[in-house]
Amino acid sequence: MKFTVSYSYIRSLIRVIRVVYIMAISKDKKKEIVKKVSDAVKGSKSVVFVNFHGITVKDSTKVRKQLKTHDIKFLVAKKTLTERALKDAGIAGEMPALLGEIGLAYGADLIAPAREVFSFKKELDTKFGIVGGIFDGKFMNQSEMLSIATIPDQKTLYAQFVNLINSPIQGFVMALSEIAKSKS
Repeated sequence: MKFTVSYSYIRSLIRVIRVVYIMAISKDKKKEIVKKVSDAVKGSKSVVFVNFHGITVKDSTKVRKQLKTHDIKFLVAKKTLTERALKDAGIAGEMPALLGEIGLAYGADLIAPAREVFSFKKELDTKFGIVGGIFDGKFMNQSEMLSIATIPDQKTLYAQFVNLINSPIQGFVMALSEIAKSKS
């Protein structure tokens, strides 16, 4: 007697094993995860919800190292536990839909988490992107967080401001220089 197993049967069996393995989190562990997410949200000025579906381990490690250099932490928890922690945090506004595999990038700086995640969005294309976030105590949707992410850092803003102030003065000096050359 020949015994054959179809590919679809094996895939469904693997799914069942994964569900049993993943779902087996104790109540204490779930409470600990909710507390960890709550502490992360309450202790930071800005939180970015990141969809990281399809990212490789190599890219994930690279992202975490880069975020760490900017004092940004990255936390991954189950969506249901994350949503529970966010609802309990009492944040103003409407929470954006958390679609896909969600991670939280958070830090003490208001703009740095969004800006750094956005920089990886360019590199990793559809595998890594901003879904929404919390900015200054309010929920923000994807488009609002993307606009925050495009704000340059403080040093760049200072340089742009100095250039803006310097530009009319430089033009005036050039005009005076030309007038002096024409008179001599």
